[in-house]
This record gives sequence, structure tokens and C-alpha cells, in this order.
Amino acid sequence: MTAKFTVGIVGQPMETLDLEEAVLGPEIRLVRLSGVREDDLDPAELGRLDALLVWRMALGARTANLLTRGRIVVRFSVGYDNIDVAAFTRAGIAFANNPDYGTEEVADSAMALILGLQRRIVEYDSRARGHTTTWQANILPPVRRSRTLTVGVVGVGRIGTSVVNRLKPFGYHIAGFDPYQPSGHEKAIGYQRTESLNALLAMADILTLHCPLTPETTGMIDTAAVERLKPGSILVNTARGRLVADLDTIAAALRTGRLAAAGLDVLPDEPPRPHPLLDAWRRREDWLDGRLIITPHVAFYADEAWIEQRRKGCETARLCLVEGRLRNLINPDDPASR
Repeated sequence: MTAKFTVGIVGQPMETLDLEEAVLGPEIRLVRLSGVREDDLDPAELGRLDALLVWRMALGARTANLLTRGRIVVRFSVGYDNIDVAAFTRAGIAFANNPDYGTEEVADSAMALILGLQRRIVEYDSRARGHTTTWQANILPPVRRSRTLTVGVVGVGRIGTSVVNRLKPFGYHIAGFDPYQPSGHEKAIGYQRTESLNALLAMADILTLHCPLTPETTGMIDTAAVERLKPGSILVNTARGRLVADLDTIAAALRTGRLAAAGLDVLPDEPPRPHPLLDAWRRREDWLDGRLIITPHVAFYADEAWIEQRRKGCETARLCLVEGRLRNLINPDDPASR
């Protein structure tokens, strides 16, 4: 069968595209685009595409204007803060993300960080390496019972809801802030709704972030926000690094004890730029060792999630081109009405 459509893929981390080609089917020809930045993309190649699949590359007006045949751009990930969605909307091109892969994995990772830091697992592991005759006597108070603690969930969408469901069996009191969830959502899911972020901060013994990065949420956890938390609180971020204003905020709060601990799967800059907090973490300095857990933006990953991510992104492009169906749109108004 002769292919009817051409789809480009850019920024792909895979050596082979067998899975993607199988999902797209014989009606669609898949081509790799070379380059690591938007300016590297060849205008002639872009002009031949009916759709574009994107991994990590930032895209804006240049690409939108060059996709003269383009009907849809699909981001393989959930987040799209490095995409100029308005530029694609102006060009009449649908833009979709991939919101429903890895939901369980991010929720599981958040729970692992919450429990690991609350129970001081990493800190015990680190210190136990030097214990000899005084083995069991080396407790590290305070360690609070789960049902005496309030976990504040910022963003109670797919992942936030999954976290709430995982928290319940442990007996935590759960509070949530998400102004975009309808009234009664908290009753259906089972958490206490707060009407402001400040109210949630004042309640939380543990704060876990599950909201997208937008102009509204960028830097929302700054020094003032951290100061509203209870002394000795725990911060977990498996969402977007720039939800936290900067690493200085985390470092200062860990130094003063306002934060007992922090678990970060995401950082304000990735790969991380040099910073004294990261230096202390790498050196496992006594004041910080076990109180800061950093994982390299991998909370989303499981073998199954990786396949799901690739498959669902391609399915979205195929649905648009072959069946005329649009899903997971971020700019639904103009493109969906075409």
C-alpha cells in the first residue's frame, strides 16, 4: 500500500522506530528529522509533513509556519511548557499532548518519596553503615505516625488523584488544592478541598506537587510559600522543576529545618547547573545526607509506561490523519473546528 500521509518524528531517543511504524500503519510513512534544536529542522522536510511527533525539542512559530501541510503536532510527554501552543493555533494546526501514560508510575514514585522521607529510610541506611555495637539504639526522632499527618496535594488531576488513592490506606489526612476541579470532586475522590494554596500550605506536614507548569504556577513554591509550611515539613516534587522558584529556596529551608526533607524528581534546570545544594548532596554532607533525595526525572518510567508513551502518541497522530478524530487537544478551539 502506498502511504497517504507523511509523519515526522523529532528528538526521538529510540534507535529503532519499529513500534511507532507498526502503530501508524501502512497508510503513514514515518521519517526521522535530524537536529537537536528547532533551528536545525529543514524547512523542506517540514513542508512535506502531515503531522509531527515531538520528544524533547522546544518548538515555536518557525516550525508552525513551516508545517504548511501539517494537521497536528503531538508531544509524546504530558508537559508542553517548551511548546508555543499559540503559534500552532494561529497556524491552524492542532496540538496534542500525551496525558495518560505513566500515571501510575509517577504516583508510585511520589508515594515512594513520601514514605521514604517520612520514615527516614535513606537517612537510616546512610547512618547504619557506621553503626557497630549500638545497632538498634540509633533511632532518628522525630518520626511521625502516618495517621497523625496531613498530606497536601497540589493539583488533583489524573496523577494527583492517583496519589490520593494511594495515600488513603496509610491513614493520612489528605487535603488538596486544585481550582480547576469541579465542586464535589473532593467528595468523589475523598480529600479535603482547600480554597487557596496558602490554606493548604498551612495544613500540610507533607506537600506533594502534581500540577502543570503554567505562568500561574511557575515559581509558586518560593520562600514565602515554604515559610507558610509547618516547621519540619516534607516537600515532594514529581511534576515540574520550575514549580519551585529555585534551589536556593530548598537549600535555605533545609538549613533552617523549615523543611525536614525534600524529594525531587525534577529540578529547575535539567541537566542541573552547578549549585551549592547539589554539591552538598553529591558529597553526602552530614547536615543533608538522607534528607534530600534526587532522582533524574525518571518518575514516569516503567518498561510498560515507555511502550505506552510511544504507542499512545502515535495513535493520536493516526486518529487525526486517518480517521479525522482529534484527542488530547491543548488548543481545541481553532483546530478542532476545521
